[in-house]
Amino acid sequence: MSPTVTTSAEANGNVSAATARAAAAAASVAAASGPQSVTMAKALNTALADAMQEDPTVLVFGEDVGPLGGVFRITDGLTSRFGEQRCFDTPLAESGIVGMAVGMAMNGMRPVVEMQFDAFAYPAFQQIVSHVAKMHNRTKGALKLPMVIRVPYGGGIGGVEHHCDSSESYYAHTAGLKVYTPATVADGYRMLREAIDSDDPVMFMEPKKLYWSKDMVDLGALRDAHSADAQAGTSSEGRAAVARSGTDATLIAYGPSVPTALAAAAAAAEEGRSLEVIDVRSIVPFDDETVCASVRKTGRAVVIAEAHGFASVSSEIVARVQERCFHYLAAPIRRVTGFDVPYPAPKLEHYYLPGVDRILDAVDDLQWEN
Repeated sequence: MSPTVTTSAEANGNVSAATARAAAAAASVAAASGPQSVTMAKALNTALADAMQEDPTVLVFGEDVGPLGGVFRITDGLTSRFGEQRCFDTPLAESGIVGMAVGMAMNGMRPVVEMQFDAFAYPAFQQIVSHVAKMHNRTKGALKLPMVIRVPYGGGIGGVEHHCDSSESYYAHTAGLKVYTPATVADGYRMLREAIDSDDPVMFMEPKKLYWSKDMVDLGALRDAHSADAQAGTSSEGRAAVARSGTDATLIAYGPSVPTALAAAAAAAEEGRSLEVIDVRSIVPFDDETVCASVRKTGRAVVIAEAHGFASVSSEIVARVQERCFHYLAAPIRRVTGFDVPYPAPKLEHYYLPGVDRILDAVDDLQWEN
């Protein structure tokens, strides 16, 4: 059983010793300033630790997130630094995990829960759709739910079914939820901090195959930038990013598909074709401005996603771009997605997932002869 959880009014007094330990640990981390080789897993772990240190109402809980540190070690060390009142294990009951988080958020806490694997979240879908998404509207704004549901999602790790679903469309279709998905190490830190700060519930979709991706990142600088943005009331929330500039066509991707899109753009450059890559970052809210500005510039677009193509986020992106950029398009918008079949066995996943060759084939099909 999980330990007894305090209310926000009791939090400051009960976690003082743990907070002191966390402050000491954070000071040692901060001493190693400057760009370092950092994995996305480390960036997410640091974001959680920094949020917990700054705000005693931030709690982390879920299956095996305590002493073990989670299946992917994203919560590694949080229990030892902050104590079992702040980071703890729960029973294997996803609906109960989310339901408890709803009650906490209604009473002044900021819970961050982990759904261990994408398809493991389905038992909690009733709670997410009926309560998490609707509480603010149901109470005419009287109650907010500042909570984050972390969902490791997508394929590329050789996992079996129920471990590699791309479930973002379910949440994007549910009004009342924000849906974020980082594709870079820096965004792992930046976007998770912004999600925890949000007074609205956020589905935080973490591409599990990118957990071990590395980049040169200055975590101290990211921490300082977040503090400055928080004080100024600004953030990058809900904004897409131009991951690579180009002139001939736009590749629109999010989460696990962004590195694949960048690889395709690099391969196309060797053939003399300039492709711009847009990292959507925030599925909900969606940044029409940045995406459409790119498509209006290039006149051609390909949308890339691991999820099934039918009735998907990629479908919505195509519709939005078509509505807003119709007179700028030199060719129909193409999509490169996962096939409309259940996720395949590990040895077959490379056929299912969008790859560089499939993307370049779609680019070649953008009516260049005209």
